[in-house]
Amino acid sequence: MGLLTFSLNVTLDGCVDHREGIADDETRALFTRLMDASGAMLWGRVTYEMMESHWPAVARGDGQAPPAVRDWAVKLEARPKYVVSSTRSDFPWANSHHIGGDLREGVRKLKDATPAGVLLGSGTLATALDRLDLIDEYQLLVHPRIAGHGPTLHQGGLPGTRRLELLSAQPLRNGAVVMHYRRAR
Repeated sequence: MGLLTFSLNVTLDGCVDHREGIADDETRALFTRLMDASGAMLWGRVTYEMMESHWPAVARGDGQAPPAVRDWAVKLEARPKYVVSSTRSDFPWANSHHIGGDLREGVRKLKDATPAGVLLGSGTLATALDRLDLIDEYQLLVHPRIAGHGPTLHQGGLPGTRRLELLSAQPLRNGAVVMHYRRAR
């Protein structure tokens, strides 16, 4: 069974709005390494639609994008992408698959079928999966910013405190820190 790793950009005040993170070569390299090390991506519908509205065009070479950005888009295009949704079942972006029905069962099956692990990149979905005790590791990129607005990490709350064990902390040149934790069981 592969690990389910939740990875997201977050500001010091817990904001997970994707526009608040620092998008530079160093952060792209980090997320490329995470994606390369995983067997599949897992998103909620909203995150999928945000990604689908931008990255396929970059992968095709539509418009101007630096080579490193286009390379990332091409890798993302090839990566298996799983989408949890109760309102949509058609996901035409290359290598996209729907997870419907029972969330716990669907994600357990995905973990079982993906020994290299699954990279989760949706904040709202992470809260639902954390409530089901399905997240094994957390790799959060903490940005040196205070956004002063939401959405925030686990905004809907959890039934109890999650104890974590620090695996590593790595500062980046841009001032962000990669925090890698494992769920303490």
